Amino acid sequence: MDRIIVERIDHVTVNVTDVERAKKFYSNLLGLHEIPRPESFTFPGAWYRVGTTDLHLVGHRQADSPASRHFAIWTTDVQDAARILEAASYEVTWDRTKIPGVDRFFTSDPDGNRIEIQGADGT
Repeated sequence: MDRIIVERIDHVTVNVTDVERAKKFYSNLLGLHEIPRPESFTFPGAWYRVGTTDLHLVGHRQADSPASRHFAIWTTDVQDAARILEAASYEVTWDRTKIPGVDRFFTSDPDGNRIEIQGADGT
């Protein structure tokens, strides 16, 4: 049987209503590195490199409906990440389902896009 051979996830797209506001969250708060977008794109947005995967922010008139879908990022200090987000008035909800060796919580960007943040639990 023929099948597609997938090498990696290339990018994830997140819709945002205010690209500049979203850039402050993803660049300043999460510390992601913005990379150039193709000049041929005539719609608003921003791209970030996260390891070998890109995160594409795309400007839309309306925010997506709240949902459980999300992307997850790994941080060097998950407890510190939670403190930083809470200090910036973002909600942090710790996940009750334990993954051995991992602490994780959920937060949302300014448009309500759900993000899981993970890190080692110190064990």
